[in-house]
This record gives sequence, C-alpha cells and structure tokens, in this order.
Amino acid sequence: MLLTGCDLSVIGIETNPYKDLSLSTKAVEYVEKGNDFSLNFLEKACESSENSFVISPLSLQFLLGMILDGAQGQTADEICNVLGYGAGETASVNDYCKSMLTQLPKLDGKTTLKIANAILVDKRGELLDSYRTTVANYYEAYVESVDFTNGPAAVNKVNSWCSRNTNGLITKIIDRISPDTYAILMNALYFKSKWANPFEKSATEDEDFTNEAGDRSRLKMMKQNKSLSYTWNNVCHAVRLPYGNGAFSMVVVLPEDGHTVADATAYLKKTGWKAFARSMSSRQVDLWLPRFEAKYEAELNDMLSQLGMPTAFTFSADFSAMTKQPVCIGFIKQKAIIKVDEEGSEAAAVSIGGMKATSAGPDPNGPVVFHADRPFLYFITENSSGAILFSGRYNG
Repeated sequence: MLLTGCDLSVIGIETNPYKDLSLSTKAVEYVEKGNDFSLNFLEKACESSENSFVISPLSLQFLLGMILDGAQGQTADEICNVLGYGAGETASVNDYCKSMLTQLPKLDGKTTLKIANAILVDKRGELLDSYRTTVANYYEAYVESVDFTNGPAAVNKVNSWCSRNTNGLITKIIDRISPDTYAILMNALYFKSKWANPFEKSATEDEDFTNEAGDRSRLKMMKQNKSLSYTWNNVCHAVRLPYGNGAFSMVVVLPEDGHTVADATAYLKKTGWKAFARSMSSRQVDLWLPRFEAKYEAELNDMLSQLGMPTAFTFSADFSAMTKQPVCIGFIKQKAIIKVDEEGSEAAAVSIGGMKATSAGPDPNGPVVFHADRPFLYFITENSSGAILFSGRYNG
C-alpha cells in the first residue's frame, strides 16, 4: 500500500540500471566480425537439419579463441579468418574475449549469465607454461591433468563439469574418450532471464503453427500487445523482446509470406546484423510467440573446415604454442538447449574440442570413439554491442 502511485518500473531501473559494454574500438570491430561468424554458423546449422535447434556462436568463439592461442602459422591464420579476424591478431582476440568474459555477467542484476572455460590434459602430456598463463589470464581457464587411459572416469569428469556449469541443463557431452586424446578444451555458457514484459499465462492459447514442409500442428501460443522495437522489409520482419533491465534481448525474425528461413538468413548476412538491428523502431505489436524448447548437438569438424580452417584438423596443424607434442584437432562439438515460456528464457551451451596426438603419444590401444550423433530464427543478444550469445531456428 505504501507504493501506491509510485512508478515501479522506475524503481526497477534505479536498483538494476542498464549498462553498456565498455569495449575498445578493436573489440567493437570484433563484435561485428563475430556476428558475421554467428550468421555463417547459423546458415550451416540450418542446412544440416530441418528440425528446430539452438546454437551458441559465442560459446564456440570462446573455444576457438583458446585453441587459437595454441596455434601458429597457417593454422592460426585460418582460425582467425573463420572467426572473421585478421591474421596475426591473436592478442587482440584475447583482449576481446576477456572483455566479454568479465563484463557480460555483470550487465543485468536480474539476468544470470555464467561463462566457464576449462582444459583437461592427459597425464602423460604437458602444456607449455606460456600457454597455461595466457588461457588463465584471458579466459580464466581451469587446467587439470587427467588420466585419459581411465576412460569412464575421464568421461565422467568432462560430463560433470558440463553439468555444473550449465545448472544441470546439459549433463552429458561425450560418451567416451579416444586413446589418442591429448587434451580436451571446454567452454560452457549459461543464460537465464525473465522478460521485461512477461506474457500473461492466461492469454496463452492453442493456435495453428505451419512448419516449412507445410505440416500443421496445434501449439501453445503466448500472446501480448505491447510497444516493442520492430522492423520490416520485403524478406522478413522482426521484433525485439527485452529481458531484465534491457541489457539482453531476444530478437525474433519471421520470414514474410513466400520467403523461407534460408531467405531470411541470407538477407541478414547481406545486410549485416548491426545495420539490421539499427533499423528497428518502436511500434505497437500484436505478438504471438510459441512456448517452446529446442536442442542441438553436432560435431563441427566439417562445418569449420568448409568455413576455412581445414589445416587444424590434419597432421599439418601447427599447435606449437600449446605443447611440444605434435597435435591436431580431433573433434569440435557443441551441445545446446533453450527453454522459452511466459516468464522468460533459459539457455545453455557447451562447446568442446579434443586435441589428439599426431605422432607417438598416448597409448594407441583401447576403445575407439565412434560418434553416430546424427520456421523462425531467434537470437539472444547483448544490446549495446549487438553480440549474439545464442541463435536458432524453430520449426515446430
């Protein structure tokens, strides 16, 4: 009763003020390049599956950043090019990743954002002291020596780390560890926040949803009529849904009639995320959005090779800044999940890379890894920089 007549939104702003990221000119450039990489990643994921999915470009960027710190020569140049950075800019990449790592979790007191990095090294191997120092300083990476010959125990250590750092959303990322594994690098990203304008549960109704194949189903559709940031063009239209204090948002991109998700992705790549986001302006929006969950799990070796870093996966790879042992990337994998309802969103991703010995190293005997892991877009972004944390496609 004492608050009668007070503007509660103002009280919320005062106790949880909006904050911008503080980035150098170079880091701002890296955000734009990182978003180009995000759209490339999204396009490849769309091509590989017709199902709904979620990915985390930012999680993969952190993983590739740690891998880049161990690379030299052509191997490093190719990784930089895939990420959209210039050759020889490893130090600047480190500065950018450290800025994101330290600032993103502090932008919104009502948003939980956790970023964790770790490296497990086979007990018979050794990382260079200079590499350990770099990943500790810029990625706050936890490094531990592990007995990879004890496969079940090592697998349990990896999966337990993933579960702890995703609040139990992702409890398993691998089933077994190959005997030629030299090191495993991991990034975990966890996000949970409430909408700044929650949907009323009483307004949610069953409505028709038609997927890209033309199949119709009934889904729980959340509804609200609000003043929101909106943009339209002849390919797609989009709306921005803020979380918490507005530091983070979900941008929903819906293809226009006669266009597909692939058309919308191509338009975003051509226009650029920054220009697209700047085209938004305040409009009254009659919004329907499905209550949904989506998952993703895939090895990314082929995708990253096609995008321009094939050398890292071959015996010609140069990771001499990581270890004296000749190694290459054995696999890179990501697993992600998102849940969206009337109150907000919860999402998590784990990106993992396995470095394998390319000459005599760990015991060649043991179990063999055999992985048979085989319509709108959405993006969770940080607003001041435009950095994309999660993106995905929902197809019913």
